[in-house]
Amino acid sequence: MSLWMILPVSLPVLTITGIWVVLYNQSCEEELYLQSGPSLCCTLDNVPLISKCGTLPPESCFFSLICSTGSFMVMVIVLLRYAHVIEKHQNCVLNTASLCTGWICGAGLIMVGNFQVDNAKILHYVGAGIAFPTSMLFVCLQSALTYRLAKTQGEYNLAHLRLCMTLLAFVALVLSGVFFCQESFVLQHASAIFEWVFCIIIMLFYGTFAFEFSGMSSDTMVVLARGGSLGLAGREHKMDALGGPGLHSQPHPHQPESMSML
Repeated sequence: MSLWMILPVSLPVLTITGIWVVLYNQSCEEELYLQSGPSLCCTLDNVPLISKCGTLPPESCFFSLICSTGSFMVMVIVLLRYAHVIEKHQNCVLNTASLCTGWICGAGLIMVGNFQVDNAKILHYVGAGIAFPTSMLFVCLQSALTYRLAKTQGEYNLAHLRLCMTLLAFVALVLSGVFFCQESFVLQHASAIFEWVFCIIIMLFYGTFAFEFSGMSSDTMVVLARGGSLGLAGREHKMDALGGPGLHSQPHPHQPESMSML
C-alpha cells in the first residue's frame, strides 16, 4: 500500500474543515450577542455562500491560504492520476481531457481564493465561472474513465459510487445556479446550501482516488519523468514482471508446411 493515498484523503479533510472554521469565525462589524434576526445567518447582502466566508481580514487571509493550498493539491492529484492511468493501462482522450480540466479548475480556484467577492467581484466571479463548470466536467470525465478501465467487481463498485456522486453534484450545481439568480430570501439561502453541497461532493470525489493511489508505484514517477510515456525499458520491465514475452524475446516463427515437406 502506497503512502500516496494520503494525498487525496487529506484534500477533503483540510479544505472542508478549513472553510467551515473560517465560516464560523468570520469577522463582523457587530458583536455576536448584539446580532439578531436574519442578519445573524443570512440576508441578501450577506448570504452564507462560500465566497462570503473570507470577505474581511483575518478570515480572508485564511480563506486565500485554504484555496491556494487546495488548488495545488488538486493539480498534483490530477497529474498523478493522469500518470497512473498511463502506467496501469494506456493514455486516452478521456485521460488527457481530465488532466486539462483539472488544471483549469485549479487555476479558477486560485482566482476565487485570492480575489474576494467584496473587493474584486468581477475577477472573483470569473474564477468561480472557471472552477465550477470545469470541476463538474472533471468528475464526469473521471466517472467515464473509471467505467472504461474497470475490470474487477471492486472497480465497478467504485465506478458506480463516482457516478452517483457526479449526478448529485450536477443536480446541486444546477439548483445553486438557478436559485442564485433569484431575489427571494429563501431561494438565495437555498442557493447557498446547494453550493456547499456541490463543493463537499466534489472534494469527497477527489478523496475516492485513494483507492487507485494505494497501488501507486515508482513507475508512476517514471511516467512523469518521461513526459507521459512509460518508455521502452519500463514496458519491458513490466512485461518481464508479468511473465510475458519482452520485445527482445521473439517467438520462433512457424515453418510453413511447404518448407516441412521439402
